[in-house]
Amino acid sequence: MKLCIYHNPECGTSRNTLAMIEASGETPQIIEYVQNPPSRECLIALLERMGMPPRDLLRRKGTPYDELGLDDPSLSDDQLIDAMLVHPILINRPIVVTDQVVRLCRPSERVLDMLAAPVKTFTKEDGEVVTYSEDR
Repeated sequence: MKLCIYHNPECGTSRNTLAMIEASGETPQIIEYVQNPPSRECLIALLERMGMPPRDLLRRKGTPYDELGLDDPSLSDDQLIDAMLVHPILINRPIVVTDQVVRLCRPSERVLDMLAAPVKTFTKEDGEVVTYSEDR
């Protein structure tokens, strides 16, 4: 299976998601999107595949969200996308892409049912143990 992760190594959720992917035996393509942001076309395609409006992909914590006034409900989707392209740290993470699905993996265990051979038990960086069951 082809798998890609839009990853920020500074983010614990993103690191945990990547570790779960690797623990399953997958070798994902890793895109550190803060240094290598997606193109407008790619970002729009990711949003469409997730069925998510741009506002729902915005990250507020640790970003210029407030100083840019991005909570203004009159801002259009195009304006929000423009802000994410100029300040890619605004893009929430991690986004995991497979041939079948694209998903924002918050919390990190949202990746498990995307994997061909998901790990059954995983311990996150903070010590939380995640147990995967196909009955989820």
